[in-house]
Amino acid sequence: MLVPAIQRNFLEIITLLDQLDNQKYTYCNPELSEATIGEHIRHIIELYQCLIADYEFGTINYDKRKRNLAIQNSIEEAKLAIASILETITLPNKELFLEDGLQEANFRVQTNYFRELLYNLEHSIHHQALIKVAVLKYKEVILPENFGIAKSTIEYKSQCAQ
Repeated sequence: MLVPAIQRNFLEIITLLDQLDNQKYTYCNPELSEATIGEHIRHIIELYQCLIADYEFGTINYDKRKRNLAIQNSIEEAKLAIASILETITLPNKELFLEDGLQEANFRVQTNYFRELLYNLEHSIHHQALIKVAVLKYKEVILPENFGIAKSTIEYKSQCAQ
């Protein structure tokens, strides 16, 4: 259930990427405090990459992600990174530790793989909501209906409509 939700989420991102050119992807948007759509996409991707790469070691530290500028500067690189994530994301749940800090750990808490997948999915949706603000100026870009909207919000609105 969780991995299919992540796959759907990445398909929404790919739907967006397929409608952008590199100029729009790398444009410094005032709506995003001069950040680019590419920077937000890279950030989403790199948290998943970090989780998958650190899975076997049992300790995740998102602060130590690679920050691959090729992903934020090239739609094709972003799509390749997404494809790689989707090929490797289906791993068994296991206990993990989450650390914070670049030089040394500020804290260390117990977590598990499925919990971190859920965190990454919610994190992705949050960044998609920000991206949506920048994309709205491009009238030719058609976003999926629930792009950047949390599942709980979708369910709540559905209940209110009844």
